[in-house]
Amino acid sequence: METSKATTLTGGGFLVSEFTPENTFTPEDFREEQKMIEETCDEFLDKEVIPLLAEIDAQKEGLMPSLLDKAGELGLLGASFPEKYGGLGENFVTATLINEALGGGHSFAVAMAAHNGIGSLPILYFGTEEQKQKYIPKLATGELKGAYALTEPNSGSDALGAKTTAKLTDDGKHYLINGQKIWITNAGFADVFTVFAKIDGEQFTAFIVERGTEGLSFGEEEHKMGIKGSSTRQVFFEDCKIPKENILGEIGRGHIIAFNILNIGRLKLCAAALGGAKRAMNTSLKYAVTREQFKTPIANFGAIQHKLAEMTIRTFATESSLYRTAKWIALKEIELAESGKKEEETLLGAAEEYAIECAMLKVIGSECLDYVVDEGVQIHGGNGFSDEYNISRSYRDSRINRIFEGTNEINRLLTLDMYLKRAMKGRINLMAPAMAVQKELMGIPEFGDDSEPFAAELKAIANFKKAILMCAGAAVQKLMMKIEQEQELLMYIADMLNDTFMAESMLMRTMKMKQNNNPVADAALDATRTFIADAADRINHSGKNAVNAFAEGDEQRMMLLGIKRFTKVQAYNTKDARRRIAAKMMEKNGYIF
Repeated sequence: METSKATTLTGGGFLVSEFTPENTFTPEDFREEQKMIEETCDEFLDKEVIPLLAEIDAQKEGLMPSLLDKAGELGLLGASFPEKYGGLGENFVTATLINEALGGGHSFAVAMAAHNGIGSLPILYFGTEEQKQKYIPKLATGELKGAYALTEPNSGSDALGAKTTAKLTDDGKHYLINGQKIWITNAGFADVFTVFAKIDGEQFTAFIVERGTEGLSFGEEEHKMGIKGSSTRQVFFEDCKIPKENILGEIGRGHIIAFNILNIGRLKLCAAALGGAKRAMNTSLKYAVTREQFKTPIANFGAIQHKLAEMTIRTFATESSLYRTAKWIALKEIELAESGKKEEETLLGAAEEYAIECAMLKVIGSECLDYVVDEGVQIHGGNGFSDEYNISRSYRDSRINRIFEGTNEINRLLTLDMYLKRAMKGRINLMAPAMAVQKELMGIPEFGDDSEPFAAELKAIANFKKAILMCAGAAVQKLMMKIEQEQELLMYIADMLNDTFMAESMLMRTMKMKQNNNPVADAALDATRTFIADAADRINHSGKNAVNAFAEGDEQRMMLLGIKRFTKVQAYNTKDARRRIAAKMMEKNGYIF
């Protein structure tokens, strides 16, 4: 494998590259200005949002739009928009940090993310200059609220199966849109909608539709399991008359808008889930240190310490993976800008380059949050089932994240689909490393020297990558184009990829913390070693299932031996490591990294 610098890394290239701490961005690298923005977001939630959660969930008239207005006054809505359109022009890492810091805002976080993400970005990236000048400055301040209308009753994951139609009027000046959209976030108050319809029932196209347009109507608010304060309604179009000038992008190219916006949305969802996980974790920790049973705080019990530490480990893994990727995207933006791309086109191209990582992060972040809130309810015991404790709201609100922005199943399938398509187009070389692994299996294993610092951990991650390449390479050779029909197999390999990406991200961050004598570096090492130990078992399990799904006879036996070899890691006392992490959490009274 060749050493790759972050500035030149191909999207998905982490699988066939080696890294050093020096070329890995971590949250410890945030500038003071970024930390101040994070504090502003925290203060906004604590003062303006958290005290009103019950009223937000009851959808008090005008409350959510007023909160978005206040966020706009602080510059939080248009932080990443170009300055020429009224934004602050902040880089992608800062925008990601804002999403994380506001992610613990329950329904408010959903409304905000929908507004300044999928509700605004299609116009920013695909609009004409006239469209941008008309809408973006007002979306940046919150004067206008945005929404995104893609999903229909019979087209969820299959977005291109939409039935909503658009037909040009006889005078050629307008389009008449007819159809129905469902699950539209912010529909109750949004002023501007990005709507997808098929012109003449065939050409999938995006339109800008303003509230108040004749023929546009809305259903009642949906009664949802969670995120109850988020406005979610059906949107109906009956001969909805849209000026021809409101076509967004090119006719018949609406899928380009839909899919590219989702790349950014997936990473932003991970950021918001991370923020929610940190707040839910801290809530659970505070409860554990004050709740007494058998005359001692329950935080003193090993079973509770295990849960608290695992929350930290998974959150640390998510955080390390998220900001590593966010920096890659930010660097790619700079590279594209220097090549002559327009300012509003650079993020789109950068996010497309790292679409694989964005799909992985969506799964990683949403499943991390689900674990944290689930165990948070468990730590609260019976009280966790009561609405008097906010952890119950966190539990309900979390569940949607595995469905939003493409279900986790779709994102797992997309991860492998994109890898294979890029390999076929020559964008990433997977087959040569896969063949090298197959050749290695025929030889005597190299045991190496694990006495050097981090040698054992680096070797483990290199071997995890070999396990993935072995399974994916052999599966493609055996199944060829039929592999797309083997969804279970693809998801096994996707899980192996997710665990490996997290493990490597954690290790690079930990090594960097050690080099810089960070006071919590030892806790980071405990978290990383524990994660690697557990990931080895998960990768072993997924690898065996993958091999058994397509291989037989001698090939199967050889590959199973390979899985065993590549998932053998140094023994580690994870019980004591988790106890040390939990003790550090109690000492710091919160998330320790």
